[in-house]
Amino acid sequence: MNPMLPEPWRVKVVEPIRLPPADERDRWLREGGFNLFRIPSEAVFIDLFTDSGTSAMSDSQWAGMMMGDESYAGSRNYFHLADAVREVFGFTRFLPVHQGRGAEHLLFAGLVTSPGMIVPSNMHFDTTRAHVVTQGGVAVDLPIPEALVAGSQHPFKGNIDLARLTRLFEETPAGRIPVAMLTLTNNAGGGQPVSLENIRAMSALCKARGVPFYVDACRFAENAWFIKQREPGQGARSVRDIARDIFDATDGCTMSAKKDGLANIGGFIASRDPSLVDRLAQPLLLYEGFPTYGGLAGRDLEAIARGLREVVDEEYLRFRVGQVEAFGNALLERGIPIVRPPGGHAIYIDARAFLPHIPAVSFPAQALACAIYREGGVRPSEVGTSMHGAFDPETNEPIPAPLDLVRLAVPRRVYTQAHLDYVVRVVAAVWERRHDIKGLRWVHAEGALRHFTARFGEVD
Repeated sequence: MNPMLPEPWRVKVVEPIRLPPADERDRWLREGGFNLFRIPSEAVFIDLFTDSGTSAMSDSQWAGMMMGDESYAGSRNYFHLADAVREVFGFTRFLPVHQGRGAEHLLFAGLVTSPGMIVPSNMHFDTTRAHVVTQGGVAVDLPIPEALVAGSQHPFKGNIDLARLTRLFEETPAGRIPVAMLTLTNNAGGGQPVSLENIRAMSALCKARGVPFYVDACRFAENAWFIKQREPGQGARSVRDIARDIFDATDGCTMSAKKDGLANIGGFIASRDPSLVDRLAQPLLLYEGFPTYGGLAGRDLEAIARGLREVVDEEYLRFRVGQVEAFGNALLERGIPIVRPPGGHAIYIDARAFLPHIPAVSFPAQALACAIYREGGVRPSEVGTSMHGAFDPETNEPIPAPLDLVRLAVPRRVYTQAHLDYVVRVVAAVWERRHDIKGLRWVHAEGALRHFTARFGEVD
């Protein structure tokens, strides 16, 4: 990020925030069972829990919301969104949904139709994996080896391992892989991008075997920006054109508009298969709403339509990704171990390197996230054994995930450099006393998405 260029926006409305005193933070933490999902937002000073639905909308988006057509069927805002989806993504058939997991539900309920079906991906995120498993499928992660090395400087650590994907196709009976997925960017692996070359190669493998190829497109614009910056031959091209090349290689996508849609709610599923869209419209009618509103108000459809066009603005992306990069570099300067290179939407701290005295079965990432909140009212999230680990069926003990990360997700157009400077000081203070941090144990945890509701206790 050019240090001479400030935020490419100015503030019109402010929301007061308050730093709760230390004893109050400790009380909230204990009452919440050391699970930051259970901490009320009023008890948080700087909220880096997620970049999902937490963006600040533009004046154009707010103006558009005043033009919401709340008709049950055929809202004009639906047609505005259809124009934006066609313009940015190239898809002519789509269904709006209330958020990304609504799209995942439709896709996997429609395609994973018998137990044991396999859905490969670079790395499934939590709700994606849960939807596959809920339908009786098997979610298989095929990241490249560098993705599991926090310090690796590979420019596209989100890439899927094409050799392993090829072997999976060769070893799996026909019809047992109903869809292959690719997450852009790879959230579970540190917000890392996927190269256009890797996307096209995966597309060719899927096409040769008749396997539908879909992407989780929630951070597609950030991924396209990384391609422009890092991939040979792409630097002179526009983000908008790169994004179209990404989707031209796919059969469809799921989209949470709460990320790169710059909206507070909403999403969609798009497909080149009109018969699939027609078929998925039936459960959508049952669970989401009529196919021209999909569980959303007309004003939300309008906010998404405008946000999809705003997010591919290169001045916005230059600052967005540059702000996160500068945040990560400030932590590195203080010796904090993070996933490198910095991702587009978040900085991921390597909790195992930060807390080597806490074994993986004692949830080092969850413990570190809680310590950061306790220190300065900053709320990060755990992306590790609590979220992506498994249960030992005999002992019911946790099986560690490949990585234990603490995600500091930066909401879009919300926090200034002064806010992130404060977060750096908080993390640095925790680093100085890291040897005093205790591990955690499960007190209560159940279900495929247990990390949302689990309770923990400190290990003595």
